[in-house]
Amino acid sequence: MKGGISFLLILFLLVSCKKQITADSDNESDLAYKYFSLEKSGWKSKKNTQQADDIYFTATEVPLAYYILKEKGADNLTSIDSVEKANSKERILEFEFLQDEEQDLLKEEFTGRTYEDGVKYMSFSIENDFYVVTSKQDTIKCSGTLFERSFKLTPYKRVLLFFSGIEPDDEIQLIYNDRLYNKGTLKFKLQENLTKVIL
Repeated sequence: MKGGISFLLILFLLVSCKKQITADSDNESDLAYKYFSLEKSGWKSKKNTQQADDIYFTATEVPLAYYILKEKGADNLTSIDSVEKANSKERILEFEFLQDEEQDLLKEEFTGRTYEDGVKYMSFSIENDFYVVTSKQDTIKCSGTLFERSFKLTPYKRVLLFFSGIEPDDEIQLIYNDRLYNKGTLKFKLQENLTKVIL
């Protein structure tokens, strides 16, 4: 009798472990498909470009998962997914400046500042020029920026914008009060592309 119970107990444990392994691998497969889909869609799901005189301003919302994958790598998708969920109210936007003849936009002729002062402004002060308005009409200030220095290797200048406290389902409008090039206030409605990735 004891041998029969032991056999049933072992069989039960094996079946339970197999179900857990199958569930974990299914979850891992779902996550792999999610990130593969994002990668194939070019990651950037929301984008808006406006022109003021000879400068193009482009705001792009990039999924948080993109930056987490860049930082952590794709070895542990479950870990990436948990980090993404823990930061679900965070938004990262790329903001690019491009002159139509691809001239360096930090030159004094564009900013009215020395080149060094233009770099300092992009690095430290530009975050005060941005805020977002949510679909619920909440105004959220930019919580930080990162000026991506390309050292004149790219024709555009790019700043990463960070916002906190935004519900994941909220659509946002980015407001830029341009104090660097004095082009006034520009508004960027960031909506889903028609080819939205199904997650």
